Amino acid sequence: MTTPGHLGRTEDKTGLSGRRSRRGVAVSTTMLLIALVLTALFAALSGEAQSATGNEGLAPDNPEVLASETIAKRFDESGEAVLQVLVDGDDVIGADGLTAAESIMDSIEAALPAEVELSATAERPAIVHWLSAVQVALAEQEIDPHQADDATVSQIFSEALESMPAEQADFTTSLLPSDASLGSSPQADSGLLLVFLQLDQAVPENLTDAEQEEAKLAIDTQVAEAVDGTELPEGYTAETFSVALLVGDPSQVETELVQLFGAAFLVIFVLLGFVYWVKPGMGSRIVPGIRRTIADVLLTLVTVVMAIIWMNGIGVLLGPGYLDWIGPMNDVSMIVPVLLIALGIDYAIHLTSRYREELAAGRSVGDALVRAVRTVGVALVLATVTTAVGFLTGVFNPVPALVDFGVLAAVGIVSSFLLMMTFVPATRYLIDRRAEPRGTLPRQAFGRGRERLLPGIMARVAGLAARAPVLTLLVTLGLGGSIGVWGQNQLEVRFSVTDFVQDDTPAMAVYNQLTDRFDRVDETTDVLITGDVATPEVHNALVSTLDELSEVPDVQTFGGTAQADSPVGLLTTLLTSADQDSPPEALVEAAEAAGLGEDLTVDPGANVAELYDTLLIVAPDEAERVLARNDAGSFEMIRMSIQTSAGESGVGELRENLDEALAPLVSTGVEVVATSERIIDDEIVTALTESQIITLLMAVGAVLVLLVVTYGFRNRRPMLGVITVLPVGLVVLWTFAAMGATGIPLGPVTATITGLAIGAGVPYTIHVTNRFQEDRLRHASTADAIRSTMRHTGGALAGAAITNCAAFGILTTSTFTPFHQLGLVTIYAVGFALLAATVVLPSLLTLWDKWHRRNNPAVVTTSEVPVRRYTR
Repeated sequence: MTTPGHLGRTEDKTGLSGRRSRRGVAVSTTMLLIALVLTALFAALSGEAQSATGNEGLAPDNPEVLASETIAKRFDESGEAVLQVLVDGDDVIGADGLTAAESIMDSIEAALPAEVELSATAERPAIVHWLSAVQVALAEQEIDPHQADDATVSQIFSEALESMPAEQADFTTSLLPSDASLGSSPQADSGLLLVFLQLDQAVPENLTDAEQEEAKLAIDTQVAEAVDGTELPEGYTAETFSVALLVGDPSQVETELVQLFGAAFLVIFVLLGFVYWVKPGMGSRIVPGIRRTIADVLLTLVTVVMAIIWMNGIGVLLGPGYLDWIGPMNDVSMIVPVLLIALGIDYAIHLTSRYREELAAGRSVGDALVRAVRTVGVALVLATVTTAVGFLTGVFNPVPALVDFGVLAAVGIVSSFLLMMTFVPATRYLIDRRAEPRGTLPRQAFGRGRERLLPGIMARVAGLAARAPVLTLLVTLGLGGSIGVWGQNQLEVRFSVTDFVQDDTPAMAVYNQLTDRFDRVDETTDVLITGDVATPEVHNALVSTLDELSEVPDVQTFGGTAQADSPVGLLTTLLTSADQDSPPEALVEAAEAAGLGEDLTVDPGANVAELYDTLLIVAPDEAERVLARNDAGSFEMIRMSIQTSAGESGVGELRENLDEALAPLVSTGVEVVATSERIIDDEIVTALTESQIITLLMAVGAVLVLLVVTYGFRNRRPMLGVITVLPVGLVVLWTFAAMGATGIPLGPVTATITGLAIGAGVPYTIHVTNRFQEDRLRHASTADAIRSTMRHTGGALAGAAITNCAAFGILTTSTFTPFHQLGLVTIYAVGFALLAATVVLPSLLTLWDKWHRRNNPAVVTTSEVPVRRYTR
């Protein structure tokens, strides 16, 4: 029989429960709406994201990069472009080789659009090939090229090569493989044909950079198609090469990444289904378990996508056009979503696993969520703060792209944490509160989680740490540390312009053959001269420098003259062009007034500014490519564009030789900087080499300080911070070792290894340490506490690690080398993070706890960790 008083208390409890439920619904609904509104706003902002092109953002802020940027802003670009056609055959120094060259020339001339012209100069024709000298000799002898046999072609080639000036002979042989036989009976299986095009009308300067690249690609593609359609002698092939053809459509990187991430999400969906699978008991229906599993998988994936949207939107606010704290999105920034997927899945699995554990213990939905957030949430707060701070230490990196990566990673990590702590519990509460009164929550199935495969395996792994912690540490720290140091020494630092080029393209195959077998790799090296440049001293020093450049290896020459655009070169062209009878009268007068001699030097007191003014009047387009004024109208910059062929391997030696050749200019007091894509690539490699160890030490040091302070105040156990961070250092070393062993270099993309290792390692070890702090109060022995920790948290870690490794293994199928390497590096980092958190850290915790138990026998042992009652 129920007494009135008891009935009243029951009514009071019912009323209190109802009010708490209504308040919980209101709070959850509010959090859900706020998260969705912010996601919509950030999604709209994401559409304004700007993308970097080329080396933008990858190179450090140094004189070479600044010079390149200044040249792009202050000087008109040359409208000339060079296409290379690689011809392969049995013996290209013969009749068939000459026929192939002439056929290709005819096809190219017929295929050129009306707005594209061939570009010839006084020194060279518009189309040059390895048998051009033979072609000229046959024309002089009035011999039909089609009637010449192999012996005739071979003989004329040998005679021409012997009679040529040394510079011209070197140029001719550079159009043949370095292993060609050029003796009395010359033979070669390949030859190069160069096509010089004038693109001023086809690619006007008022187009954006992207539009200009698109226009160049269209022209080069049209020429390449014409070459492909050329009827060649039997056994001959021809492939066209240009930078535009090599790079292709810039959007293909983003397109492939979208496809890869789509495949990764599909894999994650399947594997999360395995991790979240609700095992039905005897006689239980399987449908509710399937429904619950799919719901948890979808909630996790939706939250991860929302975190990526938040990161992109906030990145726009921090970037160009808003706060300008970071640069536009670049190829390295594209890696951040990889990290967010990994961390988001990790956060979700831990939160979901703890929530299910609390429900299985018989707690209400509200109390289970509160306890899950309070227990796992503490670990997530620590993981978020320490990982974000670790990434933010990247702001001291000299490579801007890695600075932006660190900032965006920190933003994304905080976004993931906020969504996991608000959106996920709110959604889960609104769904489960309806199932709770109906009795459809699979509480018993949640309680069977420890019977599953992964928790069982992790509990058995914990036995190793519990039984032999010292031996385990000696093996892992000794062997692992030495292997890691070895890997660090084996690690190569490398960056190439072809890193973001698909490996299986025809242009890439031609590029590899050109770099491997030919002595020439066409490229442009610019020299920016800044200061009071319109003086006789600077002008005459420029003349002297051009003479020096003709002797520099890897500087291309014609007729003994370095191929370099400059005011001096422009004067030569205008005053001694093919139309020598009538050079521009105004320029002739200005040259005479300046005392311009045959060697192109001027008198000591010459008015060079007036001479340059005249250049701008008679040839404005050409002069604006090499001269620039300041706002007052005075000349303040000269650009010298040198045709070089050093390639990636020779750029260091080229820089040294250029420094010597540019010494006359430097001695006049002006600032002189040589720059090119290759030189900037070399600077990137240097910056990565110098910054990697410093960045690593700063990141690990920052995380260590935070954890020592946190565990010191929270648990009065500062040593826990050291114990928690130590395995993370091993993760980095092991990953370096794996990279060195598998030949993966350190580049702009793989340089994020420090972030990936810390991003994976720190949350893993923090989760284990925090759960162990709970379990050591629940169990009388250290071994039981370790096994309990690994059964619960270790199982969640294994699930997250397997899901991440399998998903990011998709990246290894990428046709872009950096993303293929990133897939492997991510697998290494996550796999080693799991090993460190489940083998090394438990061993350290076992020794630490045994020491504390010996020195403080009065250890609190209870069946439950004290948690403050949740009140609203």
